[in-house]
Amino acid sequence: MNSFQMAWRSVIRKPMKSILLFFIVFIISLFLLSGMASKNASVATQDKTRQAIGAGFILTENEANRHTRIDEALNRLGESTEGSLDGVHVEKSELAGGTSWQISTDNSFETLRMEDIEKIAAVSGISDYNITTAVTAVNPVNFSRIEDSDVDQSSDLLGVSLIGNKKMELDSNVLSGNVTIKEGRLINEDDSNVCVISKELAEKNHLGLGAKLKFNDYHDKENSTVCEAVIVGIYEVKEKMTPCMSGDTFRSENVIFTDLNFPEKADGNTENPLYEKAYFKVQDVNQYAPVKEAIKKTNIDWERYDLIDNNGNLETMSSNFNDLENVSQILIFIIIGASSIILILVFIFWLKNRAQEIGILLALGTAKVKILGQIFLEALLITAMAIMLSFTVAPFVSKVTANYLVDQQVRQEKEQDLLDEGKVAKPFEESESTVTGVNVTISPQNMLFDGSCIIALIIFSVGISGVMVIRRNPKDIFSEMS
Repeated sequence: MNSFQMAWRSVIRKPMKSILLFFIVFIISLFLLSGMASKNASVATQDKTRQAIGAGFILTENEANRHTRIDEALNRLGESTEGSLDGVHVEKSELAGGTSWQISTDNSFETLRMEDIEKIAAVSGISDYNITTAVTAVNPVNFSRIEDSDVDQSSDLLGVSLIGNKKMELDSNVLSGNVTIKEGRLINEDDSNVCVISKELAEKNHLGLGAKLKFNDYHDKENSTVCEAVIVGIYEVKEKMTPCMSGDTFRSENVIFTDLNFPEKADGNTENPLYEKAYFKVQDVNQYAPVKEAIKKTNIDWERYDLIDNNGNLETMSSNFNDLENVSQILIFIIIGASSIILILVFIFWLKNRAQEIGILLALGTAKVKILGQIFLEALLITAMAIMLSFTVAPFVSKVTANYLVDQQVRQEKEQDLLDEGKVAKPFEESESTVTGVNVTISPQNMLFDGSCIIALIIFSVGISGVMVIRRNPKDIFSEMS
């Protein structure tokens, strides 16, 4: 009788012990595969407030990476330290209730990088592109804004909103058909110091094409530089644009479209723009998917960005969804560590119940290595069956696990946002994205790693537990049994 036949007979001779080991290995394999699949999961989200229009893509800031960069800057500044680093500013103020710390960021920290935008724009299949600034609040100098007379304006900025575009025809409001030109024209990339105002604002101030509007920084209305913009168009809307913040400063009628560089001038941040999003138009709709793959291969720091397709589906190009990769990595280490302890205890229990058999084999002169090899072969047979079964069940379990981890992170993120509310100042209001699905794939590499890891755990566990039993001589084993 060869070793394999002996191993198989030993497995079926004591079915309860074999079934116990089978289920333990099966669960370990499932957990390992789930951890690896979650680590590389693709999280699909939808961001309706930043939804792209038409056959194109929108590039925006990745919020998780933004928080990471803030934390890194704060750690480098040191705890309880005032100062500025990489566009992050920490200020201390003494109030009646004690010391207050204010964390803020400037345009250099928040803006999309122009060089990254231009690299994507150069991808084959992109026919045109637009850059849109964040909504910028400024003070109207020589005209009156529209406001609700029944509302207390003491908490409002008492300004109007500027939105700069490289090409206004590619602004999301225009692409959607909500904003149309009533008089004049749209702004193009060659324009400078021009604007397009709402029909309501034009009527209130009796303004027409060619009139000049003056603006300056609302923080310092008396001393800041006044900038002029010539009206080249008057627009009307089908539905009022959703304000990015509360207050009449940001109401739809007070939104003024300008050339790309004007908002930074009026805001007193010359040479320090704040680009909130970039839109890339696909030349051939039939080549949409290949163009998307080509964009993803662009050599830029994708950790900083999210890419939104024309359906509003947001692909987080960051290496993980928030901390999903890190959580999954920790989960894998915990599984391996716990599995080692469990398997060692199982094999100690297994071998102690076979002490008589081992004592007889040792008394007959059987080599200890051969005995350990026989035990390992028995365990390997059970392990192989358990692993094969886990491969068939793993896709479902992995999806459930990844969904659970993502849901937990979304919940924690919302709780953290509530705790941080008001602590970090932002020049624009964040839009809310919703997770629409988690895609997990178990690759052949995952299966190979899973199998190799479990076999290594079996070898380690059999070796550790086997030494504890086989190192004794047959006389000691029999005397202990008696």
